[in-house]
Amino acid sequence: MTITVHLVAPDGQRESIRAKPGQSLMRAATNAGIERIAADCGGCLTCATCHVIVDAAWAERVATAQGEEDDMLGLTAVPRQPHSRLSCQIDLSAELDGLVVHLPERQY
Repeated sequence: MTITVHLVAPDGQRESIRAKPGQSLMRAATNAGIERIAADCGGCLTCATCHVIVDAAWAERVATAQGEEDDMLGLTAVPRQPHSRLSCQIDLSAELDGLVVHLPERQY
């Protein structure tokens, strides 16, 4: 089984990727060659270069940032938004099939 995630660039261009449940959104995006997700630390929660903004329509289905992730969101290159998350901390599941996230203008 695979699920679809839609990534929306700042200019509104939309790119869809396929992912396996159990993967992090960061891993799925980097495997698909999404350049706007730098993921410098590889998902170790030591950088903020995989910042995404979960679309408001999906916010209730994706947990809010907690603990270390919440702290790291203070280090993003683009100011955090109410639904900001680090994509390395979003575990994809069948319930998130069709998820829409917005990519920030930059990660550095």
